[in-house]
Amino acid sequence: MNGTAMERSAAFAGAQRLPSSKLELFIRRDFLTPDECAGLIDAIDAGRRPSLIADDQGDALFRTSETCDLDPAAPLIATIDARIAAFAGLDPLHGEPMQGQRYAVGQEFKLHTDYFEPTGLDYARFCAETGQRTWTVMIYLNQPDAGGATRFKVPDKIVQPETGKLLCWNNLLPDGRPNPATLHQGMKVRRGVKYIVTKWYRERPRPK
Repeated sequence: MNGTAMERSAAFAGAQRLPSSKLELFIRRDFLTPDECAGLIDAIDAGRRPSLIADDQGDALFRTSETCDLDPAAPLIATIDARIAAFAGLDPLHGEPMQGQRYAVGQEFKLHTDYFEPTGLDYARFCAETGQRTWTVMIYLNQPDAGGATRFKVPDKIVQPETGKLLCWNNLLPDGRPNPATLHQGMKVRRGVKYIVTKWYRERPRPK
């Protein structure tokens, strides 16, 4: 866990915690303003490309969205980065660069976890310097006409997209092992387009 004890005790102000013993999951509505969401959508549309995945489990349609690497030096991105770290009580030096994702009709991200499997072939490559992913912060930038919810399988919780709504969950158990109860999916968009941004944190700071 990164962040000081004081930062952690003040974290998640105004958020609702999912009543589950299986995982730590927080929901905060209106975390971003509609104008901030619109600015992020413009940035995503300007730089989107097909999304990649470390392990597609042999399924070429496992993740069908588009992704954009957002510039951490851009004023809007820097402001939101700082706000996320303060909200979650996390050290910003442990954060990966923020990404944006766009889902058109029929696109999805099937059931997966955000942590890297310790026994996986790519674990050393992705985790050697900064360690495992700890927290995930995801923010919906709009509300598609139909579909596009996020489903957590183990607690059987479905979260509907709303403009500016934030989800934040801990990928690890108290003893530091990956928590398989974080298994989740980005459900298919049935009408319209869905935009989100995602921010992941690690056990150790990123190299400068």
